[in-house]
Amino acid sequence: MTSPNASPNPHVLGQSSIFNPQVINDIHTKAELGRYRMRGFSMFKPIPHWDQLMFMPGTLTRFVIEGYREKCDTKTVLGARFAQKPLELDIPVYITGMSFGALSLEAKMALAKGASMAGTATCSGEGGMIPPERDLSTKWYYQVIQSRYGFNPHHLMLADAIEFFIGQGCKVGLGGHLMGQKVTEQVAEMRSLPAGIDQRSPARHPDWLGPDDLSLKIQEVREATDYQVPIQLKLGAARVYDDVRMAAKCGPDIIYLDGAEGGTGAGPHLATEETGIPLMAAIPEARRALEDVGLADEIDLVVAGGIRNGGDIAKCIALGAKAVAIGHSSLMALNCNKELPGITDYEGTLGVKAGSCYHCHTGRCPVGITTQDPELRKRLDVEQGAERVYNFLHTLTLEVQMLARACGKTDVHSLEPEDLCALTTEAAAMARVPLAGTNYVPGVTEERTLHEIKTLLEKHVANDGGGSRDV
Repeated sequence: MTSPNASPNPHVLGQSSIFNPQVINDIHTKAELGRYRMRGFSMFKPIPHWDQLMFMPGTLTRFVIEGYREKCDTKTVLGARFAQKPLELDIPVYITGMSFGALSLEAKMALAKGASMAGTATCSGEGGMIPPERDLSTKWYYQVIQSRYGFNPHHLMLADAIEFFIGQGCKVGLGGHLMGQKVTEQVAEMRSLPAGIDQRSPARHPDWLGPDDLSLKIQEVREATDYQVPIQLKLGAARVYDDVRMAAKCGPDIIYLDGAEGGTGAGPHLATEETGIPLMAAIPEARRALEDVGLADEIDLVVAGGIRNGGDIAKCIALGAKAVAIGHSSLMALNCNKELPGITDYEGTLGVKAGSCYHCHTGRCPVGITTQDPELRKRLDVEQGAERVYNFLHTLTLEVQMLARACGKTDVHSLEPEDLCALTTEAAAMARVPLAGTNYVPGVTEERTLHEIKTLLEKHVANDGGGSRDV
């Protein structure tokens, strides 16, 4: 009798998990092209993620909050450390920086209007300000980047908050990329660069080589904005503890931490797969760093990277974030990776099915989001897009409130690590919360036990007078 696990082809022994068909295809393509491959989207490989954490709501030991009768506050204030006008958001989530160039004008406008409808903020992203986005944004970040593309001090003074872009999670240690096919005359004019040529931002800012220089630059921008608005430093998550300690000493109001799950409109595939650490691991490290320099109550922590729903946001807040920024999921709210009957044809135009598209960098976005093609842009209606973004942000907020109430919180910002447990030892170690059904926190429990043993030994030696006596 033939084994049910036998291969239908007797000449095939099996398949390598290392050299699988995708890897073989990647090697073939690189051998033909002679360069590394670019793409948009987020990380492909599986890593410990938010699905491996669970909430432990109230039952008899916790007093839960009634959703229909009792309020659960979502107001979020960012940057009250030094700014005279902190950023006040109605909800703990906003739209992260995505540039005009990477996105179409219509996408930027829809995101701005949808965010304003939800009472939250958007960010200019790389390449400067476009007036329609500023006009439609009630709360707006102006991003200062390594290349200074599109930088304008007059636009700086129009912002409600300033973000220094130092790194992003999907390609830590690299600058931004905008492929030439998306660099139209308008985009090129904004960035003072030639049209049709790939635009690559430097990997580091020319204005500083270390924390002392960065402190001076932050002070310079504070003076330019008359000390009115918050200043935020955006870091890609890597050596989080050391980076956050150093960033905190430079005098920001907010530190933004972008996990490895973060998406991009264009970047090297290998960088997206192989740089950074998961956001779940980064947040506890950032909180520990801020606590160790005595600034945990003064500097707000904003986080991003692979956020999909209100559960992800609630878990970020529980681990120590003040707010969450979203990028890729907000584009999905605009119909990214959605087949529109009679309008789009993903397989015919891009060779992939909707839901598997990562061709943002090509400028051929079938739904008009990541493109500068006038015909494709017509497929994105600004009013309808804004409504979808608002609906998504509103629903995210309802989901965060639902989980917070279940944990007995009247404010979403009262969520804490004690409200979480982990389903795997990896998630427990990264998030520093107990493995479900136990009190065991990998690494932390062992450290506490060693400390207890050391303390007992010290007491024993002290009680013994420093040594044993012969009887």
